[in-house]
Amino acid sequence: MSRLLFPLLAFVALPVAASADWPQFRGPTAQGHADKADPPVTWSPTKNVRWRTAVAGSGWSSPVVAGGRVYVTTAVPQSEEKKASQSLRALCLDAATGAVLWDVEVFFQDGKDAPPIHSKNSHASPTPLVDGDRVYVHFGHMGTACLSTRDGAKLWETRELRYAPVHGNGGSPVLTHNKLVFSIDGADKQQVVALDASTGKVAWATPRDAKPARAFSFGTPLVVPVGGKDQLLSVGSDVVQGFEPDTGKEVWRVKFSGYSIVPRPVAGHGMIFFSSGYDNPVLYAVKTGGTGDVTGTHVAWTAKEGAPRNASPLLIGDALYCVTDGGLLTCFDAKTGAARWDQNVKGAYSASPVYAGGRVYLLAEDGTGVVFKPGEEYEELARNRLEEKAQASYAVEGRALFARTAKAVYRLEAK
Repeated sequence: MSRLLFPLLAFVALPVAASADWPQFRGPTAQGHADKADPPVTWSPTKNVRWRTAVAGSGWSSPVVAGGRVYVTTAVPQSEEKKASQSLRALCLDAATGAVLWDVEVFFQDGKDAPPIHSKNSHASPTPLVDGDRVYVHFGHMGTACLSTRDGAKLWETRELRYAPVHGNGGSPVLTHNKLVFSIDGADKQQVVALDASTGKVAWATPRDAKPARAFSFGTPLVVPVGGKDQLLSVGSDVVQGFEPDTGKEVWRVKFSGYSIVPRPVAGHGMIFFSSGYDNPVLYAVKTGGTGDVTGTHVAWTAKEGAPRNASPLLIGDALYCVTDGGLLTCFDAKTGAARWDQNVKGAYSASPVYAGGRVYLLAEDGTGVVFKPGEEYEELARNRLEEKAQASYAVEGRALFARTAKAVYRLEAK
């Protein structure tokens, strides 16, 4: 296998901001790439830390970086009760200094009627999305809002898309064709929804019509060009679908067995790569470009070993990297599904990997950052400890790596 420093073939996700920024979950390409960046290889709580800013409350939304600012969301409990009410908040930090520029309450969640969440989840898990002078924040069933990047002022909000979540909120939104699109995959309804990005009004809402045995999932859509037109790809329980972004019309679907989908798919070589989620994940490669139900014709390959439940796949050239919850890292041939190698990188993994400076960055739940060089075999470059719990994915910008832990946001950068 080559060193794989060339760009993805066939697909490039549409950016929502300048390539130097990291404006959404998994960055400017939405697939975990920061090709022009050069973040540090080594760090510790006292080494290569430009700043550390404590964040109140609890939230597993990943940091995003745009225009010299860092954005995260958090949920701050209003008491010490088990079912405490939560102040659902958005924060903006100065990317250079870590100073808090603004901290605003977006929604208030009454603890008396709040549905329970999974022990690994938070009330603020979807990642913000920045476009120009607007930052979009999504709290799943609790609502969605658009804020001014200048001061956090609320430009619009909607709380009409209520549904019955299982284990809390999770999937992040994507911006395409002036629409903010996200998945609603609850116990009572499963649909893909687009809001007018300017007003917050519902532009379209398309039911999945999959009738899964277990309906809940937490997927994040991906937009790719297919046949010269943009297509919105979305994975839910028992089904992956392609939609027209303007209208929400379903173009194709492939059925499978799986639920509680967390990883965001990646695309390349005329295929979409995704994990089937729980209980026993299967890695799927599905050819795009079909019409209708293409389950019998468009599944290119599957792999039962090495499929992740939480961390998104990472595609670099013709190599597909996946890390399981238990720390098994596998390099697959993206075209055939053959496993080229695997390595136990130790620990539990929920955060999605990123590719920057010719290196791959992993983040374990105990705060260990593993850096390796993609290639014909596993070549570990560093193993770094922040000594704080971590489930959010990295953001990358220039020479900096931004990491969010249970207590703080870090800017890691070589001096």
